[in-house]
Amino acid sequence: MPIPKAPGSTRTMSAKEKATKKAYNARPENIKRRAANNKLRRESIKEGRASVGDGKDVAHVKAMDAGGSLTGEATVQNRKTNRGWRAKNPKMYTKGKT
Repeated sequence: MPIPKAPGSTRTMSAKEKATKKAYNARPENIKRRAANNKLRRESIKEGRASVGDGKDVAHVKAMDAGGSLTGEATVQNRKTNRGWRAKNPKMYTKGKT
């Protein structure tokens, strides 16, 4: 099954990139993280805070990358807001982070 390109992307992934992405997504810690995110989204939909196809992300109040837990408070955010916070905190993603 081919991996779809990102919207607006003209570049296709090489076979090596596809294999690397597939292996990365198959790691147990990534499966656990993805399952937790999916569960949180399902719960938010059930509670009426999000809806299917709304283009929003259900985000942990304290991001998992910042030490948040898999189960915790969540908020519904724009995708741009939820996925763009890392650009504002580059020190968190440098070598020797504390």
